[in-house]
Amino acid sequence: MVEEKLKSRIRDVPDWPKEGIIFKDITTLLRDPEAFKLAVDALADRYRDRDINCVASVEARGFILGAPVAYLLDVGFVPIRKPGKLPCETRREEYELEYGTDAVEVHADAFDAGDRVLVCDDLLATGGTALATARLVESCDATVEAFVFLVELDFLSGRDKIRDYEVFSIIHYD
Repeated sequence: MVEEKLKSRIRDVPDWPKEGIIFKDITTLLRDPEAFKLAVDALADRYRDRDINCVASVEARGFILGAPVAYLLDVGFVPIRKPGKLPCETRREEYELEYGTDAVEVHADAFDAGDRVLVCDDLLATGGTALATARLVESCDATVEAFVFLVELDFLSGRDKIRDYEVFSIIHYD
């Protein structure tokens, strides 16, 4: 029921960012206060009783979900940014998208050794961003406790890239 309710608030944008891609636009879900609350609660509830030290999220839509999840779990939030956006020493990891390549960075001191990190993002597609994020977390001697996603595009098999981690997604598109 939660999946169908949230799925009904997401719109498809054909041929964006390039021809042949059907972009899952969550801005319509975010605009609906009931759907937004339902989504954030569903992402956080599963991890309330886990020993999580912080939530990490990838810009930009991941921030929108990850920050309130961190708030609900009463833990800190760590932003994973695009290159050149962080002012202090960073660690960098490159990855492939379903339509190109990119990289993510985190402050070198963002995590304490032994931190148990919940990685929260809006969408799991090919898994490249998620795997790069896991490598960044682990390069700081922290542990990825789990990945949580609002949307998973099952047909792109991104879960396969992060199969060594716990993965939870609310909405699935076959």
